[in-house]
Amino acid sequence: MTLKRTGSEIAESLGTWAAMPLVLLIIGQYFGVTLTESTAIVHSLRRRTIQWSNVQAIRVERFQGAHIVVIYEAGGRRTRLRAPITGFLSWDRGFEEKFRTIDRWWLDHRGPDWVPVLVPGVQWGGPPVPDGDPFASPT
Repeated sequence: MTLKRTGSEIAESLGTWAAMPLVLLIIGQYFGVTLTESTAIVHSLRRRTIQWSNVQAIRVERFQGAHIVVIYEAGGRRTRLRAPITGFLSWDRGFEEKFRTIDRWWLDHRGPDWVPVLVPGVQWGGPPVPDGDPFASPT
């Protein structure tokens, strides 16, 4: 049995595929992070607010072939930002600068009372520190 497509079915299919990049472009503008004096407001499928004083680190990690920014919180929660992101199909020349802006904003706004918290089970990378203090300089 041979299935034939009618002209309207083909036009509908092509129209759907042609509209998809436009939809993704519009939706993509809602992803990212807003930096305020006391919080990072993460815009994703759900909006989430993270207090700077609760952030323990901001790192760049590889995820599904792309480089993304990840916010680590004192309770051990990791929040992957949907933007900025850079990868093979969506190369962002300003990615490094955007990451440094977020990181610098956190360092400048985390507050004078901020203290590092050892998060169990999270490895930040780098060699182990001999005296057991994870925030001490390795040299």
